[in-house]
Amino acid sequence: MKDDSGSSFLDKFADLRPSGSGGHSARVEADLQKFVGYWSGMRRGGDVPLRTEIDPRGIESLLSNAFIVEKVAPGIARLRIAGTHLSDVMGMEVRGMPLSALIAPEDRGQLADAMVDLFERPATLRIDLTAPGGLRRAAMAATLIVLPLRSDLGDISRALGCFVSSGPIGTTPRRFKIVESKVTPLDLTDTKATGFSEEQAPLAAPAPKDRQEQSADLSHPSERPYLRLVHSD
Repeated sequence: MKDDSGSSFLDKFADLRPSGSGGHSARVEADLQKFVGYWSGMRRGGDVPLRTEIDPRGIESLLSNAFIVEKVAPGIARLRIAGTHLSDVMGMEVRGMPLSALIAPEDRGQLADAMVDLFERPATLRIDLTAPGGLRRAAMAATLIVLPLRSDLGDISRALGCFVSSGPIGTTPRRFKIVESKVTPLDLTDTKATGFSEEQAPLAAPAPKDRQEQSADLSHPSERPYLRLVHSD
């Protein structure tokens, strides 16, 4: 598989569309592309961004869909921060749960293999999902984006992600089967991949904040109401 970074990665991401039933609206697809664009804008000299560089104001319109995971074992990542949409889909608080809790048991091995690539290569993931319908629940389509991050120690053991779904949730928990998985390796030696922070607009212009809210970021649990996220210690 050819390495991708910089604008070539964004070009390939733009070509991908959900394969699950229903798909997403053009607006959601545009927000997903900007979500990846924001992460790309944090890449300096082609490197993987630091966890501490992520600011929720850059992903405003998908904040309830966003999450941060921590690698706890090969192929296994635990949700440390999760937007409210993930809890809505599961029907329970998801902090501390493995990311694989969203996935049907028979497909968790495939997710684990992809997560190994994400942390070890490193690479980015886009996984298109579907949840079959049944009693008191309609079929759903979903997309999972996972992008590597460096921890404070410099190792690639964190990841920024986004989970969006189409269709009513119905009875919970909902678990999803993998329809298509795209692993895109990163070329960390490409010093021209400096990011797109000047070219990519944020997902939405945030409303004016007071001084305390302006200082908020994903690493401050005291700002939970502003972030609309659930934290795991």
